[in-house]
Amino acid sequence: MKRDIGQRSREILRLVVENYMATGEPMGSRLLSKKLDHKLSPASIRNTMADLEDAGLLYAPHTSAGRLPTESGLRLFVDGLLQMGDLTTDERSAIENRCAASGRGFQEVLTEATAMLSGLSGHAGLVVAPKADAPLRQVEFVPIAPGRALVVMVNDEGHVENRVIDLPMTMNGLTMNGSALVEAGNFLSQRLRGRTISEGREEIYAELSAQRAELDQLTSKVVEAGLAVWGGGNSGTSSGTLIVRGSSNLLDDVSAIADLERIRALMEELENTEEMLRLIDLTHGSEGVRIFIGSENTLFRRAGCSLIVAPLQNQQQRIVGAIGVVGPTRMNYARLVPMVDFTAQVVGRLLG
Repeated sequence: MKRDIGQRSREILRLVVENYMATGEPMGSRLLSKKLDHKLSPASIRNTMADLEDAGLLYAPHTSAGRLPTESGLRLFVDGLLQMGDLTTDERSAIENRCAASGRGFQEVLTEATAMLSGLSGHAGLVVAPKADAPLRQVEFVPIAPGRALVVMVNDEGHVENRVIDLPMTMNGLTMNGSALVEAGNFLSQRLRGRTISEGREEIYAELSAQRAELDQLTSKVVEAGLAVWGGGNSGTSSGTLIVRGSSNLLDDVSAIADLERIRALMEELENTEEMLRLIDLTHGSEGVRIFIGSENTLFRRAGCSLIVAPLQNQQQRIVGAIGVVGPTRMNYARLVPMVDFTAQVVGRLLG
């Protein structure tokens, strides 16, 4: 598609897009003639609009002379014509203060940031983060029934997570008892204290494989079962955190039954945690905010909405999640891009 358009075409496209963002309505040649910095005949304006339509940048929603931007037209505007705004000092202070209130943990920071983005933007705010893999403090195995035990893991922040595992009653003449569970818990606690499971897993498996651990086979089986249940693939629980706030704001832009179906499809997709975790993949390779307009966004293609998303990076510059805003394609990109970007920076600092 041809994107090398002249100055007159760029100005008309800019005005059509800005009118669409402000009103959601098509823009005709008469209104354009009043907005242009220099005078053009109605015929010249119509010819330029026809050229933009042929280039796939504008379209006529009905038989009137008014035009709306296509997704390609919006993309050209965002990439080359958008004058990015900036947050005021008060807005920056509000974001920092709301996110950084004392006593908040990981989940509370994400929840507050999402609600704050929704409130400031007037659209739906969302954040996704993979399952936290925090450094551990202690691992313990608690018997709960014959052949079953509870794995209790406490991380450095004091958060406790539990999983139930199945264990053999006997192995090579050995009978499962409480001492095997205690020994397995001590073994893992010593090797994982101050480290994440992903950091210590391979080393522990190598030690077991080389039989350097000085554990009997039954205790080794307990250790392996404890590690396996935290691998994520077979845990049976959500593999991450999804927080959405302000979904009802999406209904404000509904003007027809087709729009209502579009928003219904979007809300269904927003409820799918596993699918939404793919948002993190969209931010990889990007140092800042990314904008996905309409069908460019594979996650919300059915809904035809736009997504502004930024990576959440901790102090080690590792991507630990994504935060953003979902709304109609005519949302105010100039205002929302710096808002999402700054919020991501603040939350990233707090996550450490």
